[in-house]
Amino acid sequence: MGQKLNYVDRRGKYLLLSFDHGVLLLHLGMSGHLRVVSPHTELLPHDHIDFHFQGERVLRFNDPRRFGSVHWCEQDALEHPLLIDLGVEPLSDEFDGALLYRQSRQRKSPVKNFIMDAHIVVGVGNIYANEALFLARIRPTTRAGSISKLRYERLADAIKRILLRAIDAGGTTLRDFVRFDGQPGYFALELDVYGRAGKPCVQCERRLKGIVLGQRQTVFCPNCQRH
Repeated sequence: MGQKLNYVDRRGKYLLLSFDHGVLLLHLGMSGHLRVVSPHTELLPHDHIDFHFQGERVLRFNDPRRFGSVHWCEQDALEHPLLIDLGVEPLSDEFDGALLYRQSRQRKSPVKNFIMDAHIVVGVGNIYANEALFLARIRPTTRAGSISKLRYERLADAIKRILLRAIDAGGTTLRDFVRFDGQPGYFALELDVYGRAGKPCVQCERRLKGIVLGQRQTVFCPNCQRH
């Protein structure tokens, strides 16, 4: 109470609100969102927490599915158990093909599972993993440890390109997701493989194949992504 909000940062899927005497860690879950309202604004269904600021302003946390979370940290936030083991940020200079190549040696798991491992790199969700592997022409089931450094360089570049496209387009997520301006994300309209199993490939027009990998929907082109 009575603390000043100094800045807002992000680490992985966590928002970090830094105050004078601690950091508030916020995870929005699958469909949670924050909005700034008057303290007199009527509560909506699934409004759970209000953070009161001066000037009759409230930061209100809404979370329909209740997969989000809120944590108060008085120590170094990056040392918090939820953050300390997270991998690199995919749009940072640290993330490149050389890193993926080093981390993948001796790994027998499929490459799609590997790039979705938050201990390796954060923020590569299921949709983006499908799209990046298609762009890099790598089959999702290929063993991570068998991929060359050159192909990982291509994959790292594809991940960055897909994420930047998604950011420019407003994101890709659940049907009820909205941006800061209340508009929906539109990147789903530009997907090449995810959600298109059985439809023609945008490159070769062969039929896309859908499988379940790591309990997640996975779609690829057997022709364009041969290995």
